[in-house]
Amino acid sequence: MPNGYPQPYRLTLDDAVDVWLRHWAGEYQHITAAAYGVNPGRINEVLKGHKHPESEVVARNRRSAA
Repeated sequence: MPNGYPQPYRLTLDDAVDVWLRHWAGEYQHITAAAYGVNPGRINEVLKGHKHPESEVVARNRRSAA
């Protein structure tokens, strides 16, 4: 914390998988973002495949196994 501000939260692969599951369940991106304390743009980056592109496949496998 060199500038006095806490570091922003970075979504992990597990978080990104959960983002996909929430998205498919119909949850709005801004609600998901609030749950993680991030900007809605970070959720959109996951859904567009810019961050953790492998998360969609993992989420599909997890959803079909349930």
